[in-house]
Amino acid sequence: MQRFVPITAAAAFFSGGVLAADPASIDWSRVPTKTLTLFYPGQSTYQWLRGDSHPGAARVKKEGACVTCHAGTEEELGNKLVKANKLEPTPPANKNGAVKLDLQIAYDDEFAYFRAKWKTNGNAPGEGYPTYRFDGKEWKPFGAPRLSAPAYKGEQPAVYEDRFSMMIDDGAVPGFATQGCWITCHNGSRDAPNQAKPAEVAAHPFYQAIKRADVRKYLPATRTDAAVSWDKTVGVEEVSKQKAEGKFLDLVQWRAHRTNVIGQADDGYVLEWRNFDAGSNAFASNMDSKTKQPRLMFDDKKVGKKALTEADVGKPAPILVREENAVPFDPNAGWKSGDVLPQYMVSDKLATGSAADNKAAKGTWKEGAWTLVWARPMNLANPDDKALKEGKAYSFGFAVHDDNITTRGHHISFPVTVGFGAKAEIQATKIK
Repeated sequence: MQRFVPITAAAAFFSGGVLAADPASIDWSRVPTKTLTLFYPGQSTYQWLRGDSHPGAARVKKEGACVTCHAGTEEELGNKLVKANKLEPTPPANKNGAVKLDLQIAYDDEFAYFRAKWKTNGNAPGEGYPTYRFDGKEWKPFGAPRLSAPAYKGEQPAVYEDRFSMMIDDGAVPGFATQGCWITCHNGSRDAPNQAKPAEVAAHPFYQAIKRADVRKYLPATRTDAAVSWDKTVGVEEVSKQKAEGKFLDLVQWRAHRTNVIGQADDGYVLEWRNFDAGSNAFASNMDSKTKQPRLMFDDKKVGKKALTEADVGKPAPILVREENAVPFDPNAGWKSGDVLPQYMVSDKLATGSAADNKAAKGTWKEGAWTLVWARPMNLANPDDKALKEGKAYSFGFAVHDDNITTRGHHISFPVTVGFGAKAEIQATKIK
């Protein structure tokens, strides 16, 4: 089911008279396609890029561009890094090294429109997500991303949602235009070299102050040492100052499980951590922290069952949409060991504030590929957004996740410039 929140856009697309309010209604055959090769990066991080093991370290330290040495070699790099090597000690089985991303971009006075198409490595849409399983006494997490230890060792089924991400910079973040997302990925982060232990993070005053339990993406300017270490942080006041000055990266993500069913994408940014924008997302935890039981279960009258089973995990299955197929959890509903409920509930009414800017993003999986259409407002004035404006060019980084993998197990692009009425590697088509 395809649903979009109404958008007020008066402009018509070209001479065909088709209103541009819905990105799916645009005549995309009139918009040029740019094909990017995204590649698997292994455990290459900001620190590795500048270390002795990287032949191009000297150039990188002088802010040299990755494409100076690697333009056109993305597929070769990905096929090399996806196999067991020094940069990939835990290679995912049967993982592809590269992905071709067909990308089209258009815009009008109100919105930027994106259409992305890519083939997945899986033979079904990756709409699953880790769950809660009833063991006869308690509801416990069940299922995990494929690179996490429980799934990698075969102790838990591998499950995670497919995703498409865009990282955006307007020139305010040093190094992103030349080195892209590597300036955000660091040793100490999840699934990266020397991953910080939970106890170390919990004991760190900065992480206590920002209320985070693990290490995720961050920018070099938020650290104080030359190595840009995860634990050598600036103060919270300095982070606030940098944010006010716009020295962050926009990070917007479409998710096959948590946002696609309601036709949305979420909105975030990278600074001292990988943050969500102000307000709330369209998804929320389905676990009641007080009762230690789920909040919602499936409506048996609409779904045909009140819960999933272990065999459903990792396969196409119903998604828990609060207003459509869910009812309040009944602890006396005769739960059996092996019953499974989703970790997240989804609702278009949950999305509020700046976090709800992307209310028109819908992906369709057909014949082994996702086709995603997305509208993002132009000229956003929120303090946690990069405003896309006519007459300007921006540096973008694109990424896709599939194969039940999250964190670093994705495919990424080198940075590419996108212009809205400005010269760039990709020049968005103006809707007239």
